[in-house]
Parts: sequence; C-alpha cells; structure tokens
Amino acid sequence: MRKKLIPISIGILIAILFSVFAIIRLLPLEQLEQLIYDTRYKVRGKGVAPPEIIIAAIDDKSLEKIGRWPWDRAKIAQIIDRLKAMGAKVIMVDIIFSEPAKDDKILAYSLKSAGNIILPIVFDFKGDKAKIAEEALYDNAFPIIRNADYFKIFPPLSAHSALLPVKDLICASKALGYINMFPDKDGVLRWEVLNIEFDGEIFPSIDLQTARVYLGLPIEAMTLRATQGIQLGDKFIPTDFWGRALIHYYGPDGTFPYISIVDILEDKVNPTVIKDKIVLIGAMAVGIYDLRVTPTAAAMPGIEKHTNVIASILRQDFIYKITNLTNVLIILISGIIFTVLIVQLRAIFGAIFAFLFITALSLISYYFFFSKNLWITLSYATSNIIVTYFVITAYRYATEERYAKRIRGMFSSYVTEKVVNELIKNPNLAKLGGERKEVTVLFSDIRGFTTFSEKHGPEEVVKILNEYLGEMTNIIFKWDGTLDKFVGDEIVAFWNAPIPQENHAELAVKCALHMLRRLKELRQKWILEGKTPLDVGFGINTGEVIVGNIGAEGKKMDYTVIGDNVNLGARVEGLTRKYNTNIIITDTTFEKIKDKIIDGTIWHIRVRGLDRVAVKGKSKPVEIYEIVELGKDEPSEIIELEKKEVVIFTEK
Repeated sequence: MRKKLIPISIGILIAILFSVFAIIRLLPLEQLEQLIYDTRYKVRGKGVAPPEIIIAAIDDKSLEKIGRWPWDRAKIAQIIDRLKAMGAKVIMVDIIFSEPAKDDKILAYSLKSAGNIILPIVFDFKGDKAKIAEEALYDNAFPIIRNADYFKIFPPLSAHSALLPVKDLICASKALGYINMFPDKDGVLRWEVLNIEFDGEIFPSIDLQTARVYLGLPIEAMTLRATQGIQLGDKFIPTDFWGRALIHYYGPDGTFPYISIVDILEDKVNPTVIKDKIVLIGAMAVGIYDLRVTPTAAAMPGIEKHTNVIASILRQDFIYKITNLTNVLIILISGIIFTVLIVQLRAIFGAIFAFLFITALSLISYYFFFSKNLWITLSYATSNIIVTYFVITAYRYATEERYAKRIRGMFSSYVTEKVVNELIKNPNLAKLGGERKEVTVLFSDIRGFTTFSEKHGPEEVVKILNEYLGEMTNIIFKWDGTLDKFVGDEIVAFWNAPIPQENHAELAVKCALHMLRRLKELRQKWILEGKTPLDVGFGINTGEVIVGNIGAEGKKMDYTVIGDNVNLGARVEGLTRKYNTNIIITDTTFEKIKDKIIDGTIWHIRVRGLDRVAVKGKSKPVEIYEIVELGKDEPSEIIELEKKEVVIFTEK
C-alpha cells in the first residue's frame, strides 16, 4: 500500500492543479474545449429546423433578375408589401438603411402599413462616446431591470455610439434591435450577447425583439434580470453574468428553409409557406452577405445566425454550460477515481484503461449535449487523465526500474534469470524483509575434501572445485532452486522462496538426483583425466524457516534461510557418511513426495526407511529415508521404515 501511496498522491496533486487551471480558465485548455464543443455539433450533424421561421433570401438568382445590390428602397418596399399580403406575422430586415435615399417615404409607408417590421441598428465600441438625439431609439431599451446592482460586479458590454436607420424608417418600424455579433478569439461565433448598454440604457438584440413581437408581447413584458437572464412574458432566457447565451445551432448553413426574393415578387410562392411565419430578409448572395464561422459551418450567412437564436428563444431550447464549480468537481472526482484504479494496473493495461476512461467521459458528455443540451466541459478532465497517466507511469517506470535493478542485483546470484524476471514482474513475491515460510532445503558436501586438498596443489583443487560447483549450480537453477551459498565445498540451496513453489519438495529431490547423475559423469571424466574423483552426500529437509536478507545493512547482505529446519538439513547431509549413501531426506520431505512417487510423478527411484535418529541440537527424533535412483525399466518403490529404537548422533 505504501508503494501505491506516492503515485496516488501525485494523481491527486495533478487533479488539484487542473482544478486551478479550470478556475483561472487557462487559455490553451479553453481553446481545446472550444474545439471539443464544435466537434459535438459536427458529430450531431443537421437537425430539424423549427417551422416558425423562414428566410427571404437576396440570393444570386434575385440579383441576376432584379439587378446588382444595393436595390433602391422602393424595391424593398415592394418586397415588404408582398410578404405582408402573404400573411407574414413578423418581418425582420437585416439591412442597414443608415443613409437617406429618395425612396425613403415609399419604404416608410410600407413599414408603417405592415406594422410588424423589425429594423437593425449597429453599436460601435470604439472612439468617443456619443449621444443619439433620436428619442425613438430609447423606446426600445429594456423598460424593467432587476438586480441592477449586480452590474457593478459584472458590467454589461458598453457601446460608445450607434448607427441607426434614417428617422422616417425608425418611426415607421415596429421595433429596433442591434445586429452586432461577437465571435470568440478563434473567430468562431458561439455566443449571442442579448443586452448591450448604451448612453445609460440597456438595449436588446434584434433576435430578442423579433421573438417578442412574434409572441405579441409589448416592450413592457420584457424584463432584464442582471447576470441571470431575460424574462420574456412567460419565457425565460438564461444568460451568463455578462448577458451572453450560447447559440443553439440546429445544423449547418441551409438548415432553415429560404425562398428567393425574386420568387416572392413573381408570385411563385404559395402564401401558406409565409403565412403566420417570421420572415427574415437578408443577403445570401456571394459577395454581399457577411460570412460567419460557426461550430457547424466554416461560412454561414449572418442571417442564418439570427434564425437559430430566434428559434431557440421561441422553443425555449437553450444550450446550458456547467458551472465552473461543477467542472472542478468533475476534474477532482474523475481524477481521484482514475488515479486509484490506474495504480493497480501495469502500463499497457493502464493505457487501455485511460483510453476507455476518456472515452466514457466523452460519451457521457455527448449524451448530455445531444439529449439535454448540456455542455459538460471535457478539456480539463481529459487532459488531467492524460497527464496523470503519463506522470504516474513515468514515476512507476523510474521507481520500478530502480526496484528491478535492486531485485536483479540481489537475486541474480541466487536464482535463474527466469525467476528474477518473475520477481520484477510481480514485486510482491520478493518480500525483502524476513518472513516465516515453509521451504525445502538441500545441503551437499564433498566427502573427504580436506584430505583431497592436502594431497593436491591449490591450482588443481580450485580448478576441480570450480568445475564441480559450476555444474551443480547449473542443475540447481535448472530445477528453479535458490542458491543460498557456497561454504567451501558445501552447497546450500532451497525451494519455495523467493517465489512460491507448491512442489518444492519434489523439485529439491529431482534436483539432487540430477546432481548425483551429473557427478557420476564427472567422476568418469576425472578418472580418464587421471584426477581423483570426488564423492558427494546430499541432505534434504522440509520445514518452516526464516527467509530474508540477513547481514550488515549497507555493507553485506545475503538472501538466506535460518532456523532449526535448516540446521536439520545440514545434519541429515552429514548422516550420508554414516549410512554410506548419497541422498538422505527427512520424514517431512518424504510425506511431501510420497503421493508423487506412487502416481509416478517422481519416477524410477527407491525410497527406503533408514532409522529414527536424534541428531545434535534436536531432542525430537527424526525419521530419515534413503533415495536411490533405479534403472529406466524399474518401477519406483517405497520401503517403509521399520519400527526401531532411536539412534542418537552427537555430531554432524
């Protein structure tokens, strides 16, 4: 658990860091979030446009038949007269009539007769502040403002001057509204500013005015609730602190139907298409319309932005963005959950899990966007997951590499490379502290080695001893044993540590038989070379010992076993001389392998009971058994120990 505590702490700190980024709205992550937001629209594709709105388009076809833009205002009056006659409920004209013209009276008469015309104004935010003498402008300001004190903290967007239609047209119109649009820094139009301050008054957008007139509401039915939203009759339009609302785009350009102006003038349009609709007159011909980059289109005519905003107001169909507090909670909760789970997994599975985790977050956010119109911020939470994964993986790689080096340095002299790699892959198997554990220990000792050393030169002694120890070590490693130590000519090995081995007694016995076979081959070789052959005894015992790193910390440490059962193994090996045999095992080892001899797992051997003995340092008698390897055609057999008196040995 302690090993996992540091990476978990790292993950929590990273989650806190990204929460701070969310609070300060870190620009790179905000830009990434905008791209993710736009992608949602592209995934959704084209939606169903509400039927209340239609566009009367000044398109290429109209320019071709009527003439180049701008048209004279008498022609605009003719269009309005025709739309009114077809039953248009509201007509919003997305054309600025700021300069006087000879046909203004004709157009003003048509506007007045229609009684449902919304004209645009344009606010300017540069230069010196100026007052507007036209009183009719101020009749279009919000009549009621609630919580106005909040504007001291979150002041609305403030204009310096305004570009208005000529006076006659203002007086003839039903309402005025500004058409200013405010793209984000990347140029994409995602937000609609629904109220702007000018000359001490706050004015609504043209889309808001169009929706109000369509609903048949007087200006007094429109209330601005500072920093919260706008009450429009029984409808409420939520905004952020600065009066902005996310634009709900129903699809790319062309989602809302449009009719060519020339078709309207030439009576090619069924009046039922126009009757009781909101008609927006605007430019859609190449070269005269204002292009807008939106989440759904790289070049959308500005008139289509208005259709989306008006439709969402009428349908109460808004996009809501989660609060910053909610975003912080998502970052923290998802980050902590991911961290706790990722530390349980290896790097490759961690990568897969991180991908699935991010995918799940994305699918959840997409579900809420498509079904609930809720914008769940993803950039911070997903970036947090990605950074957490790589940092924790890097940390674990560095520490595990260090740990692997430590394991390799500690165990490479004791066990095979295969076992070392298993310990590195499963660090929990390599308990570096001491522990009590059942093992099978093997002792082997060269008989008469002292005499041999006295009769031969040191070079010859070392050469033959190295050859013998090298061959025996290879066999111990072949049978997955742990080489404990060499004590002169003595070899100590054990099984079931550091990695668990259920068949540890079987492995030790098979190893001893293999070592004895190889020794016989070496003896023949040595005889042919004119050297003195060596003989070896093996003692094997199974029991609980203390296994671990023992020694002087920082100077010399050995991974070894200690305890009575280790000493017993050494004593049993010494008895091989007394009983003139090569391999002796204790009763505890015999009980572990008895069934395996019977079922043939350990083959072609004879196990014969020798004696009940009391060796030095042990008061309790121990039954000992001789193991002899038989020929390949001879079946294994067990000769049980006869009841005998205890034989007491006082020395090894």
